[in-house]
Amino acid sequence: MKKEIRVVDQTRGVFQVTMESERYYSLQVVDPLLGIPTYRFLPSVTYITGFYPKGKFFEAFLKNQGDDAEVIKMLAAQKGSRVHNAISALMNGEVVSINSTFADGNSQELKELNADEYNAVYSFIKWFDSVKPKILNKDYLAVNETVGYAGSVDAMFEINGEKWIVDFKTSKAVYPSHELQLSAYKHTPGNEECKLGILQVGYTLNKAGYKFTEVTDKFDLFLSVHQIFLNEEGNKTVKQIELPMSMKLDLLPTTSAIAPTQGDDNVAITNETSNTGWNGQVSKNTNRKNRVPVTVRAGGL
Repeated sequence: MKKEIRVVDQTRGVFQVTMESERYYSLQVVDPLLGIPTYRFLPSVTYITGFYPKGKFFEAFLKNQGDDAEVIKMLAAQKGSRVHNAISALMNGEVVSINSTFADGNSQELKELNADEYNAVYSFIKWFDSVKPKILNKDYLAVNETVGYAGSVDAMFEINGEKWIVDFKTSKAVYPSHELQLSAYKHTPGNEECKLGILQVGYTLNKAGYKFTEVTDKFDLFLSVHQIFLNEEGNKTVKQIELPMSMKLDLLPTTSAIAPTQGDDNVAITNETSNTGWNGQVSKNTNRKNRVPVTVRAGGL
């Protein structure tokens, strides 16, 4: 069952629920009618922005890949997750080495960074050493309960006396959906005064190996995409059903009669009973109407 549930904000009781291409954040709230604790599920920002068209060049690229398109997208997402987790480790003061392992965000399987991923993480260090930003917050939750969405912000930095929301990307281009993503983060409590920036790490089109791009607030466009999302998904939310953690059949013991290994005669079981029940005798029978299974349950037919 492809799913991932992780705690995002322990204090507020917020969990992130990921199932295949869908992602929601669960917030602990109080039912207004019953007055009892319950959960409200909000779609993630990236789930919503996924409804914005990527553009004809991106679509043409995927079309040219044929059956490999989904694999390419999956590998790109896994790369982004591992690089992001490595950068988070650096911002937490940890040491990242060539033997360090990180989860890919989907299977949660720990893997070592490959050469491209390691280089992308190293390019973040080069950017950090060059710009010297002050880390104000990292991997934190942004929620807009009025519109109805939530997301995880990569980092908030102070750069030259100004607050910036920065998202890390391993892609070669900055897509409109990236701009909408940051615009949505800006319109959440505590982030309204921040500037917006995208840091592309492992960037191959310049010598620095990274590229920082300031993003314009396009919240109005995000709201339009949000309307498309609501039109397509309606009131869809996380399906909640109760299932056991594991399952096993309670099988009864069976007794197998030994079938003849030679001859073409049909096999029949003779049901000659005694005080102890069926005696398990096997006899040959050429009458197909009397044929019964070779294996029967102990205690009689």
